[in-house]
Amino acid sequence: MRRYGLACTAAVAALAIAACSPSGESEGDTMTETAEAEVPAAGAELNAAIQAETESLVWLEEVEGERALEFAMGMNEPTLERLQADPRYQELKDSALEVLQSSDRIAYVGVRGGELWNFWRDADNTHGLWRKTTVESYATDNPEWDVVLDLDALADEEDKNWVWRGSSCLAPDYNRCILTLSDGGSDAAVRREWDMETRSFVEDGFEIEETKGSTAWIDEDTLLIATALDTAEATTSGYPFVVKRWERGTDIADATPVLTGAADNVGVWPARFEAADGTAYMAAIQSESFFEQVYWYLPDGATGEPVQFPLPRRVTPYGLFGDQLVFGLDQDWTPVEGGETYPAGAVMSYSMSAFAASGELPQLHEVFVPNARQSVGSVATTADNLLMVINDNVVGTLNAFQFGEEGWTSRAIDAPENASISIVTADDQGDLAYVNVEGFLTPETLYRLTPELELETAKSAPSWFETEGLVVEQREATSADGTQVPYFIVRSENATEAGPTLLYAYGGFQVSLNPNYSGTLGRMWLEQGGTYVLANIRGGGEFGPAWHQAGLRTSRQRIYDDLIAVAEQLIDDGVTTAGQLGVEGGSNGGLLTGVMYTQRPDLFGAVISQVPLLDMLRYHTMLAGASWQDEYGFPDENPEEREFLRSISPFHNVETGGDYPPIFLLTSTKDDRVHPAHARKMAYLLNELGEEVLYYENMEGGHSAAANLEETANRLSLEFTFLMQELMDE
Repeated sequence: MRRYGLACTAAVAALAIAACSPSGESEGDTMTETAEAEVPAAGAELNAAIQAETESLVWLEEVEGERALEFAMGMNEPTLERLQADPRYQELKDSALEVLQSSDRIAYVGVRGGELWNFWRDADNTHGLWRKTTVESYATDNPEWDVVLDLDALADEEDKNWVWRGSSCLAPDYNRCILTLSDGGSDAAVRREWDMETRSFVEDGFEIEETKGSTAWIDEDTLLIATALDTAEATTSGYPFVVKRWERGTDIADATPVLTGAADNVGVWPARFEAADGTAYMAAIQSESFFEQVYWYLPDGATGEPVQFPLPRRVTPYGLFGDQLVFGLDQDWTPVEGGETYPAGAVMSYSMSAFAASGELPQLHEVFVPNARQSVGSVATTADNLLMVINDNVVGTLNAFQFGEEGWTSRAIDAPENASISIVTADDQGDLAYVNVEGFLTPETLYRLTPELELETAKSAPSWFETEGLVVEQREATSADGTQVPYFIVRSENATEAGPTLLYAYGGFQVSLNPNYSGTLGRMWLEQGGTYVLANIRGGGEFGPAWHQAGLRTSRQRIYDDLIAVAEQLIDDGVTTAGQLGVEGGSNGGLLTGVMYTQRPDLFGAVISQVPLLDMLRYHTMLAGASWQDEYGFPDENPEEREFLRSISPFHNVETGGDYPPIFLLTSTKDDRVHPAHARKMAYLLNELGEEVLYYENMEGGHSAAANLEETANRLSLEFTFLMQELMDE
């Protein structure tokens, strides 16, 4: 079920660097003065000819520059010739497509007005169908789906490569929606008003040209909007920093600003907090950095003076349960000087109506305080229960909380043990909720949570690969500073000798990696005799905010040391050998694998770096890169952080004559989050140095690197063919 893309916090969901999963499921030739000072360091011992070439690599930052695209296509050609000529490529692709396009997949739903909504893609609907059904019909083996929008038909009609980015509909009748559509898969998208009764776009309705941003309904005739249409209102990260009130029938240029941030913010976003009784509070979220937000209450339908929420900067609001605003702390918080301190990771609440009336901090209530090996997973509300997944040593439990005169009480809900649990959807105006349970060897099962808080099976996914004889183990490796780092191994129970192994990790942005079932991974790797390892290294959120913050900025080497420790342990324990060990990661994980390539090439027989960051001295100058400086550091402002980034930047640490393993770099021209120039520059450098580098740049697909299921299957097949050639073949 895992796909590219994830939300790190409510405020910056659109900005997160995705944790790419191996399952597939988730501008000029002229050199600037800054670049001239930076790039010559690339390749510590480059000869003079190559050195001169690297000084002009900024031309690879022209996303669709003629020379840059020629380079990309020139690198694609030999890669595709080699991998697609392998007979295993087509076998793997056919196998992947069977999984990805299967009608037996669970049609995951969202609840809206008592109806269940789903977006579905398969072999016949490559762009997808937006459709709905009833709770009763969904409970049957063959639900009757009512197709509301055929995106394939719309794409054909409008000659656009539409990629679905979601819908926002106005409660309580949900008749008016804003649909978000991306042409080719980029983050920038168009937004158009949809009438559910006529099932058509509203003539002369709300429509916003392609831009990064978001909207929130105030009422049927009024929106809160944030757009980056005007470059003067865009941050250095490319996101909007002005929230406006836009009334129907007026020009968007005349929309009234209600909150203005600053150009050096990450962005500012509109929001709507709505209680089960229909009470709604309009808000704006000012992301001062990637992890620090200021929340503003916008009274009287966003016509009154903004009032700052009494919250710390590092916080995740989960929504309203009754009148209680529920939020998670990502930092220790002492709200009253000299008073009680609440720890990072805790979930708290206070009365939203009391705050709206006074503008002051109301009485605080503790909902849940985790221990050192726990973290909070998904959170959702029904009318009667606040549902929360609590992960204990990376294994999930499901709990229900209620609020009364004595504060918060809770009870555990019986659920499968030793599994990953996630709340798929919940009806905050009723008692309907669905929960997903899965494991490495256990296909997804979707449960309906009854009003009595019991799980009853709603849907089960098919088993896509043979699991008999496979086992899952959880082990720990000792990192350089003594920290115990957990990791999972999936392999044959009869394994008596070292074998080909794929190590996967992410390590950033407080993103947790939990056991998940992947039919494609199972078919394309485990069934072929491969071992799979998932490492829960620091930088993630597996053990709460502290696990993430231990690897921020100049402390980031800890993250890399964690993965090195896992790799060394796998080799020491005889699970694999260096020549049979591959490492894979995407986005921030692409940086991770790039660091493995340069720091410990002796540990790996193959490296896959998907949609990666690799030039860490210029990352903040490209696309959304400036928004991630709170994670990585400020190379133009902090000399110490710049020096550290230079020391770990893969592009700047390749050496002439290094004994490097084969590397496969994958990126996407349409990725407007992580710039394709990262992969392009690294490929150029390695190619010039004569290192074994494969490169594939998909011309569509955005940060997911695939705009449709066919391309997803192609990418997976290229990757696993590469791994087989390097790790399995004699």
